[in-house]
Amino acid sequence: MDTIMQDTLLFFDQHQTVYPLYEHFQKELFTRFPESRIKVQEAQISYYNRHLYACVSFLKVKKKVDLSKDYFVLTLGLPAPLESDRVAAKTEPYPGRWTTHFVITKPSDLDKELFDWMEQAYRFAQSK
Repeated sequence: MDTIMQDTLLFFDQHQTVYPLYEHFQKELFTRFPESRIKVQEAQISYYNRHLYACVSFLKVKKKVDLSKDYFVLTLGLPAPLESDRVAAKTEPYPGRWTTHFVITKPSDLDKELFDWMEQAYRFAQSK
């Protein structure tokens, strides 16, 4: 087993029930963006092209009562604020870059719309 796989399994150690959902996400991500690089850290799994464009974490971006027991948070770096009910939180940490969080709880959350937003984040990171 390679190091990234070991680190990923360790990352999901306390969240094993959501790991199959993450596997589905990662498969779709690498199908669409095969040249992506991955870095597993203690608090997040980061995806890069030229720069960071997305990450997966277990941030508490909503009140605990509003969160599913099994979820992960997908964070995208976008060039503009995204207006959608699917956005759990967004901030502009510096001008022209919006950090946008989505709570992923089921496979249907990983739809074309979400991956269209991921493509925006991917292209935005690549252009910097």
